[in-house]
Amino acid sequence: MLKFDSVALRRGSKLLFEDATVQLHAGWKVGVTGRNGAGKSSLFALVGGELAPDSGEFSRPRDWTLAHVRQETPALARSALDYVLDGDVEYRAIERDLAAAEAAHDAVRQAALHERLHVIGGYAAPARAGALMHGLGFVAADEPRHVSEFSGGWRMRLNLAQALMCRSDLLLLDEPTNHLDLDAVFWLEEWLRRYPGTLLLISHDREFLDNVVSHVLEIADERVELFAGTLSGFERKRAERLVLQQAQYERQQRERAHLQSFVDRFKAKASKARQAQSRVKALERMVEIAPVRAASSIRFEFREPEALPYPLARLDEAAAGYGDRTVLSGVKLSLVPGDRIALLGANGAGKSTLIKLLSGAIAVREGERFEAKGLKIGYFAQHQLEQLDPRASAVEHLKRLDPALGEQAARDFLGGFGFLGERALELVAPFSGGEKARLCLALTVWQRPNLLLLDEPTNHLDLDMREALTEAINGFDGALVLVAHDRSLIRTCCETLYLVGGGRLQPYDGDLEDYARIVLRQTAAADAEASAAAPAGGTRKDDRRERAEQRARLAPMKNEVTRIEKRMAEVDAKKRKAEEQLQDPALYEQPSSPRIGELTRLVAELRAQFAQLEEDWLHAQEALEQASG
Repeated sequence: MLKFDSVALRRGSKLLFEDATVQLHAGWKVGVTGRNGAGKSSLFALVGGELAPDSGEFSRPRDWTLAHVRQETPALARSALDYVLDGDVEYRAIERDLAAAEAAHDAVRQAALHERLHVIGGYAAPARAGALMHGLGFVAADEPRHVSEFSGGWRMRLNLAQALMCRSDLLLLDEPTNHLDLDAVFWLEEWLRRYPGTLLLISHDREFLDNVVSHVLEIADERVELFAGTLSGFERKRAERLVLQQAQYERQQRERAHLQSFVDRFKAKASKARQAQSRVKALERMVEIAPVRAASSIRFEFREPEALPYPLARLDEAAAGYGDRTVLSGVKLSLVPGDRIALLGANGAGKSTLIKLLSGAIAVREGERFEAKGLKIGYFAQHQLEQLDPRASAVEHLKRLDPALGEQAARDFLGGFGFLGERALELVAPFSGGEKARLCLALTVWQRPNLLLLDEPTNHLDLDMREALTEAINGFDGALVLVAHDRSLIRTCCETLYLVGGGRLQPYDGDLEDYARIVLRQTAAADAEASAAAPAGGTRKDDRRERAEQRARLAPMKNEVTRIEKRMAEVDAKKRKAEEQLQDPALYEQPSSPRIGELTRLVAELRAQFAQLEEDWLHAQEALEQASG
């Protein structure tokens, strides 16, 4: 277990927490929460051995293997797959020892190493690394690419894959979803649920925490407290506790005022001196109850748009891409005030491309992009953080948008985004990722947009800022198109889902749970195929024979899954066509038309067929996964 015994921790002169006495048992999945600067990352540094407690003692089992995500990735001329495989330190050590034993013609040593490799599942390590990469959004063609070829965000995904590759007893993850899309978040969530070791997780994604953790460790007011249950359960308990604390504080303040009043009135009177002195002692014995601290100071709203044309923008059979590659084609989309649209789709499917197309950042290759007179776009994307001027303050950034704006008015506005006091006048260069994201949002809000395009706006934002953004969006009068991995933001702010895939954009009739099931099924099928292709040990000839036998055994099951999927697509297409016909107003011009009844019965039959096919698919997929395991 991880044991904290009266631990105090400081960063410089600042006390982060003290008198922390907590035990975290093996196998627990613990969400570490607290406002930015409360000490979450410092706690991780303590657990990882990078910091020592200022007082008290911390211990963890010596034989535990620790895994964490590197924050930097050098531009290595090394394949991405090999980089991920480096996470399994023992596997790499056995590889080196085997090479040495083969060079020395030491058959006995080779046999022992091959046996150990078999025990740790080393023969399947490349397939396991490939499955991790696939789950995090990489494709097979990425595996041989050099690490240096990937952007910063993708290198962070490689670091995450490397940490997951480690067969660890303790896993530390600090904001692991920041560089992931929604598909990868679904996969990581499922992977962490199955992780057998002890997990410490820092995240500001409420649903992600709720679906993964078994306990919550809160750092607040220089104290550390442990709660059993999910984040939502913890927040309910905390709210109840704060209400009780505030009531106790107010009652104590009334009692103190009453006692102090008696002392002030009668301390000079000899006949009352004894009673006054007893009340002074009562005041001294009172254990001070702290008032409840104010909620987050972060609160803002979108300024009323200057105009709300109808429609705001439209794409008609539009195509877009880069260089010789077309990413999207045949896109039809009309945006009107009040639209709340979230885009779903796998990484690389074209969600960000669509956002750029709508914003005018890239040109239409085919078709038409129409924008209304008076259209004002508020576009937020992660690259904007890098475009901030590091030598300018937040106030200076805002005044560049509106030179007539006074400094105090600018500071008042920025205060709603958490830039309080002198922070609004400090240079942007040392700002954290969260502060830069807040500043970019502030600049977007100030421009009074009527079309809001948000591409992963919650990266680096804490819970307070996410809640403020949600409230602001819900009060926004214009249209919203959102790409986000934060399901809470999507659920709370968006009414319509669109799926981007196969170069197309189409409405998505399901909900996020439906989409998550599809993503996890596809990932499971790919993992099953990778597992089937992975050798289990023995000679190369034996490996080839075993793989061939497994492929032959799995082929009928795969064919059955494919057949059902094809049939589901056919039935779904017929059902959609029949539903569209039922929605045609011309059909109801003759209420007694027999066609209405025929179409109604057809839709009911097709829905029943689809439900049965979906159940058949689940059974077939489960059988395939069991056979592959």
